[in-house]
Amino acid sequence: MGTPTFSAPPPPPPGDHGWNLKTAILFGAVIALLFATIYLFIELDRTQSDFAKFRDSTLADIASLRESTSVTTANSRKSLDTMRDELVAAQRQATIAVGQAKTEAVEKARQLAAAVAEEQRRQNAKMTGEISEVKQATTEASTKIGEVSTDVTTVKSDVAATKEELAKTIAELKQVNGDMGVMSGLVATNGKELNALKQLGDRNYFEFNLGKTKAPQKVGDIAVQLKATDPKKNKFTITVIADDKTVEKKDKNVNEPVQFYVAKAKQPYELVVNEVKKNQIVGYLATPKVQQSR
Repeated sequence: MGTPTFSAPPPPPPGDHGWNLKTAILFGAVIALLFATIYLFIELDRTQSDFAKFRDSTLADIASLRESTSVTTANSRKSLDTMRDELVAAQRQATIAVGQAKTEAVEKARQLAAAVAEEQRRQNAKMTGEISEVKQATTEASTKIGEVSTDVTTVKSDVAATKEELAKTIAELKQVNGDMGVMSGLVATNGKELNALKQLGDRNYFEFNLGKTKAPQKVGDIAVQLKATDPKKNKFTITVIADDKTVEKKDKNVNEPVQFYVAKAKQPYELVVNEVKKNQIVGYLATPKVQQSR
């Protein structure tokens, strides 16, 4: 932005004192206008310089907000450019105006300078608010990360405790001979031990709660029919239907593996009753994981 130049008024005709007075007044007005214009230029340059320094330092702190604020910055820059153009136009108008025209031009320049200052203040407030939001979001994220880390530590502790409890439960389980004289797998006597066997994953387990019915009930891939119960002696009698064959298992005891073979498995199936009630038995069926088709 250059400094406007002025041409000196032509010399007055000799002996014309009225002309000399007018020329002096006009020349004084031009000088005053020149100083006012230079002052406005200095103030505008200072305002633009301060704004540029603030913008540079602020952009370094809010790099993460650059994308969201780019449109606002572009609009603000366009607004400032428009104001600057209007200020230049007003200054040009002031250089060729006198009297009222000069007063209006100076007032216009003052208003534009005030508008620039207000725009700068507004942007400062906006950027300060956005920086505060980023700091708050960062604090909240750090808090959540800490909470997640605590939860992960708790989960790891729970998993370790569960594994330890599982190992202890499995160690307490026993193997016994089944009703066919074959050594059974580990036998569960309650729900906790059965869950431990399921997590061990050596065999397939199917829980059942059978009542006394007229027709056999499906358990896994076989069918079982309850024939009789003796809760006092913890004995029961059932019929097992597998491979289209029916086998009666009479007067069996609680937690005694009731064994039988099926065509597709090399190892016997084992049916274990954990609880005998009146006309009702509760237990599970254990089948080999690996079966062989014949």
